[in-house]
Amino acid sequence: MKITLSKLHHNNDNQIAIGFEYNKETKAIVKAVEGVKWSQTHKTFYVLYSKNTIYTLFNYFRSHGYYVDYSQFRKPTENTYKPVKKIKPSHSMAEMFASLPLNFKELLKGYTGFLKGKRLSQSTVRTYGYFVLRFMDYYKPKEIEFIQKKDIDHFFEIVLAGENFSISSHRQCVSALKYFISFCDLPELDAEDLNRPKKSKKLPVVLSKEEIIDLIQVTKNLKHRAIIGLLYSCGLRIGELLNLKINALDFDRNLLRVNQGKGRKDRSVVMSEVLKPLIFNYLNTYKPQVFVIEGRNGGPYSATSIRQFLKKSCGYAGIKKQVTPHVLRHSYATHLMENGVDLRHIQMLLGHAKPETTMIYTHVAHRDLMQISSPLDTVVKSITKSQKNNTEVLLSRNYNI
Repeated sequence: MKITLSKLHHNNDNQIAIGFEYNKETKAIVKAVEGVKWSQTHKTFYVLYSKNTIYTLFNYFRSHGYYVDYSQFRKPTENTYKPVKKIKPSHSMAEMFASLPLNFKELLKGYTGFLKGKRLSQSTVRTYGYFVLRFMDYYKPKEIEFIQKKDIDHFFEIVLAGENFSISSHRQCVSALKYFISFCDLPELDAEDLNRPKKSKKLPVVLSKEEIIDLIQVTKNLKHRAIIGLLYSCGLRIGELLNLKINALDFDRNLLRVNQGKGRKDRSVVMSEVLKPLIFNYLNTYKPQVFVIEGRNGGPYSATSIRQFLKKSCGYAGIKKQVTPHVLRHSYATHLMENGVDLRHIQMLLGHAKPETTMIYTHVAHRDLMQISSPLDTVVKSITKSQKNNTEVLLSRNYNI
């Protein structure tokens, strides 16, 4: 006899459909499953999806002598979240730079040197240099000294908005051009006239604690599991993970030291006890020499590779949210807050310069929210208590019309 476990989206949630060739004995065994329900719409029994539930069902039906087909859950699921994709420019950065006039090339080199003199981070210099290169490529027929405010607004409209750059990237571009105006000392432009768009006040995407465990469990590659574990358990930014060196791991003191994180700040974070055996296993298997997570040639690992395998693992785990490496950091902070860790301590663990940045997690943590009753529940309980016979007040009634 065969039991088939398949994917089902029902009642706005992911479910596991339980299919079988009908007979009374099998039906009784299926109905004995904890939490099982019948869908009249789909004509099937089902239970709420989780990775652990699949394993539980597999062992349960196998113990009753059934062959269990769960092959559909071995394939990555399609992520239903479809973000607006940034449109790639028609030319690469190398092609753009090669097509610039000689004086523009010299100006761009001088500008990046100017930024380094301001002691901006390598990442910031690279980002600002990219936006100024795009700006120069767009206006290369025109001399820099004749560029006006309307030209910059037109660049924002055609390039940034036209290619679906995020608000965050737009703000970075404004900062880059402010520095550029200051460097060039352009008579027609005043850096103060450039205004950054307001930050988007979106709540961060957060995975549940169960989804974190599912995500680690379905990731088969040892290095990939170690990466997910470190990103979540230590709340690391992806750049901090990629630059993490072996000597930053202090197993005796159970600490991980982040050197020169964002804003050139050092900090220490607590290592997870349950993750340490996995990290030991990874270090003994891959034997990295300098960086904790190394690429093929011994250099830092690729951020693109992390995003790619993370997306695939989310598919295997049936997670429909748009998950990036930074979502694991958001989840770390939110779960700390739900566990009652003080906001100031979370700020230190995350390396935030301002407490206002950490405050965003108060809006997504549910520890206190779960204790708040809906006013509808309060009203119903109050009316029920006020009645002499304590008859429960129901919202559904039958009316004779």
